[in-house]
Amino acid sequence: MAVKKACEMFPKSLIEDVHKWGCMKQTGVSLRYMMEFGSKPTERNLLISAQFLHKELPIRVARRAIELQTLPYGLSDKPAVLKVRDWYLESFRDMRAFPEIKDSGDEKDFTQMIKAVKVRHNNVVPMMALGVNQLKKGMNSGNLDEIHQFLDRFYLSRIGIRMLIGQHVELHNPNPPLHTVGYIHTKMSPMEVARNASEDARSICFREYGSAPEINIYGDPSFTFPYVPTHLHLMMYELVKNSLRAVQERFVDSDRVAPPIRIIVADGIEDVTIKVSDEGGGIARSGLPRIFTYLYSTARNPLEEDVDLGIADVPVTMAGYGYGLPISRLYARYFGGDLQIISMEGYGESTTSSSGLMHTCTCLALEIRKSLYPENISMSGKTTDIIFSYYAFLILDSDMELFPSELISYDLF
Repeated sequence: MAVKKACEMFPKSLIEDVHKWGCMKQTGVSLRYMMEFGSKPTERNLLISAQFLHKELPIRVARRAIELQTLPYGLSDKPAVLKVRDWYLESFRDMRAFPEIKDSGDEKDFTQMIKAVKVRHNNVVPMMALGVNQLKKGMNSGNLDEIHQFLDRFYLSRIGIRMLIGQHVELHNPNPPLHTVGYIHTKMSPMEVARNASEDARSICFREYGSAPEINIYGDPSFTFPYVPTHLHLMMYELVKNSLRAVQERFVDSDRVAPPIRIIVADGIEDVTIKVSDEGGGIARSGLPRIFTYLYSTARNPLEEDVDLGIADVPVTMAGYGYGLPISRLYARYFGGDLQIISMEGYGESTTSSSGLMHTCTCLALEIRKSLYPENISMSGKTTDIIFSYYAFLILDSDMELFPSELISYDLF
């Protein structure tokens, strides 16, 4: 795949402008401010929001474009990475070319422009995966640590950029769902999100294997709290998809009926814990350190070397990119949480994802004890949970006040 250098595709003045804006200071915006400001999407507020993004987004996009041109080990020269860099340069050019926003007409045009930018970047994750895979073949694992740190930074920034754009665009929805403020749902039901994500994961499993294990979900269906449903859906989808694949492949040639995946939603005093468990065989201890490294996967990468994605959709598969868990962990950490894995080789592994306060596995178990459980699961003394092969704990902060108030003060966007 032939890709021209930046200096050949873009004028020198644009590249200089990128470096100028990349040195500018970012402006902090809290999630609480986004909720309060977006709760009244008047023409005036939408105009103020657009004017802010008009100045802020070029800074954040420029920083990523600069970083994409200065990656170690020759990663910046890989065709797939050059393509991603060009997307960022094109988006920066479009943002800088947009005139000053003075009225609601300008604001509507600007909204359409950044909406197109968001679509342009839809395939950044798989394209970067392809680029790192192109580099990985000639490197030892030790040299990938620096690349891993960059990818964590890069993808966390991408989450933030898409959150800012998506929040503004969604505020234009003439018929927003009840209790929503842009991307934020003030009364999100984790049970409902878990159910929807599970159905989506099972449909992919059915498509690839012809069948799928059952999924049992336990918890209080009336419990709600403020969060971003799309973030939780992505995390739950990846965790459940991993469990489905592990169980399906373990029992495909067995006379036994594949055991169900279990999801338990627990409402704690400060946190919400979501546990996913399965009996898929687990992960060998030697493989655990690689679980959250990019491109670690037991399946074949569905992207070929000569793929030219453009802005088309990438294949939706059960596995292969090696990005599901590390990206899910970034979404959890975006609001101060984490994602962990506990594995029992021979039975399965466990993942713990938390948003909000950090907890050890012991604390996670304490949080879960406060939840609703089926009668055949005991959370005191000996617990039947130890036979499960995969545990996924997702801890979400149930109090909006506890979300980072200076979220955008960090280099997230």
